[in-house]
Amino acid sequence: MDRKQPLGIELVKKGIVTENNIQEALDYQKEHPRKKIGDIINILGLCDPYTLINAMGEILEEKAIYLTDADIKINVTDFISLDLIKKNKAVPFEIAAGKIKVCFADTTNKRSIDVVRLLLLNKGLIMEKYITFESNIDKIIETFEGNASEKINVDADISGLVDTIIKTAMEKRASDIHIEPQEASVRIRYRIDGQLINAVEINKDKQAQLIGRLKAISNMHQEKQESQDGRILNYPEYNIRVSSQKNIYGEKFVLRLLKKNANIKQIFDLGFPQDEELVKNSFNKRNSITVIAAPTGEGKTTTLYSIIDYLNNPHINITTIEDPVEIRIDGLNQIEIDAKETFSDSLRTVLRQDPDIILVGEIRDKETAEIAMQAGQTGHYVLSTIHTIDSIEVITRLRKMGISNYDIASILATSVSQRLVRRICPHCSVERDFNEKEIEVINKIGEKYGIKFDLANKKTYTAVGCKFCNQSGYLDRIGIFEVLNVTDEIKDLISRDESSMEIRKAALKLGYKPLIVDGIYKVLNGVTTLDELNNKLIIY
Repeated sequence: MDRKQPLGIELVKKGIVTENNIQEALDYQKEHPRKKIGDIINILGLCDPYTLINAMGEILEEKAIYLTDADIKINVTDFISLDLIKKNKAVPFEIAAGKIKVCFADTTNKRSIDVVRLLLLNKGLIMEKYITFESNIDKIIETFEGNASEKINVDADISGLVDTIIKTAMEKRASDIHIEPQEASVRIRYRIDGQLINAVEINKDKQAQLIGRLKAISNMHQEKQESQDGRILNYPEYNIRVSSQKNIYGEKFVLRLLKKNANIKQIFDLGFPQDEELVKNSFNKRNSITVIAAPTGEGKTTTLYSIIDYLNNPHINITTIEDPVEIRIDGLNQIEIDAKETFSDSLRTVLRQDPDIILVGEIRDKETAEIAMQAGQTGHYVLSTIHTIDSIEVITRLRKMGISNYDIASILATSVSQRLVRRICPHCSVERDFNEKEIEVINKIGEKYGIKFDLANKKTYTAVGCKFCNQSGYLDRIGIFEVLNVTDEIKDLISRDESSMEIRKAALKLGYKPLIVDGIYKVLNGVTTLDELNNKLIIY
């Protein structure tokens, strides 16, 4: 509804709050610009919350409820995934006669309301809209996210507590555990399929013991409070890397869980385009370098392992230099660098070991890049990773490291960029037609890159959430890829010091397809959703 007066003035006119209350709320809003006035009045306790929410409902001409756990009469995540609850600030709470009541923090957000309405309509339910405070919805989200705490006994002795935190993370397929001192507690969060979820809050009085135990099993110095790195070797199937960092409330720990003997996926299983010829042209070379590019945590190392597994045979000598060795592979010579050496130090030694193929975990600096280029010039095939946003920016990154255009043009054979997107959960997803907005987005991307995406008879899915996917609606991840094969035309542009913009234009004419194109194909094939693709690449 379009109101003649702002909500604050309407509340004053109704006698719910005073002008001084509104001024106090506006002062608070300057420090918290994303908070709405109604929520701020509630946060500051300037009015009885039940009176306030009912008044807001009257002003907005919406049904209103002060939503608490007691009002929720259904299993919420049977109807809407935790991801959608968090994204749209919407909680269904009761069903009657084919209608489902849903609370929103913002009833003016038409897009969020339409997303939830369509999902519930696909389940045969008509949505009845209510408004509540955002803080009420946040509390309910915390309850859902806290499901992991059922397995974590916060009253156990400190050794048992740390053990259950780690083992619960393993059961839930977490890649990382965040142990974060807060002002009044210690927060435990898990990263699952790239998303951080709250697991449990631990009493502040256990913080010192918790940190002491983590340092003991990580082989860290107990008395030091500056940043440290360590490893936990107590779990036979896992190599756990530990990093500590002091913050204002204590020392934060992040535990990276690496499975020691994880199965290596074939390159196509990772999501690489199903094109055997492309794989052969991209990865079966000598006298050159192939670079996998992506931000941290986007699966670069996993792709390297798949390429190595594809190339591995008894007639070639493959040596890897890693920090750390994440997966052990028969037939390879795997070297794990330690604090006393660098990638460049190890690479110099490896070149004297008669290798055919060398895997360098990461090109971090000019020295490593120069030696890797040298190796490529002397008959070896080098595979490595680099932190850049896409495959063409690999060229810019190498230039900034101080590598000459001549060396880049003559040695760089292929650069691959990738991102990991979450797969739609096969157990709970709901099939539906693409809506008008989604069709418009897909067609615009097609027009931009000269591709006619076939939308005929294509369906997409809405994430719902179930026990298999931790109520997220997504289960596991898959890569989206782009490949730049450095052709003679591209080599010429590099040698002439042309910008990445000019190189991109030429590459597109030569058949280069950016990440978003592979992503759209995976959406059309029902592997992921446009929303998930947008979360990763921001396309609308």
